Amino acid sequence: MATATLLLDAPDISVDDYCVFGLATCFLKEDGEFHEVEIIEPIPSAALEAILKGIPTSYQWACAKLVGEFLMADTLQKPSDFPDSAQFCDNFIERVTAAVRTYKSRNEAKSHIELGNLKKDFNYSLERKRVLNAVNVVKTEDNVKQHSHTHKVL
Repeated sequence: MATATLLLDAPDISVDDYCVFGLATCFLKEDGEFHEVEIIEPIPSAALEAILKGIPTSYQWACAKLVGEFLMADTLQKPSDFPDSAQFCDNFIERVTAAVRTYKSRNEAKSHIELGNLKKDFNYSLERKRVLNAVNVVKTEDNVKQHSHTHKVL
């Protein structure tokens, strides 16, 4: 049985492909204050395996779904498992494409969360905030001093 391709740029991705999607707690910084937002984002297999080993994560929970539950005819739709207030991450479609490919290349990663199941027993922590609109300002003082002979031919 042939499955329909979803994206012109990714003919290898279909509505029947497996992917894990997480609900992450992130923050936006405005006027020096942090505002909490819930973000829906795909979790690649390597990241999922690290999270399952107990590293602190901003993911409240994750569920395994078919791509077709999120993407239909170039339109994003939010499954009922996710809260109404949750937003899709930036570059959602591109990130789904990349994440799906990780599960295709590591089939054994699909066994961590069975299709249709929800997993909540993560090491959920907000100690290190995920700030979505953080801006890194590089200053001259940030440069590492090198030894005077580093770039000389001796």
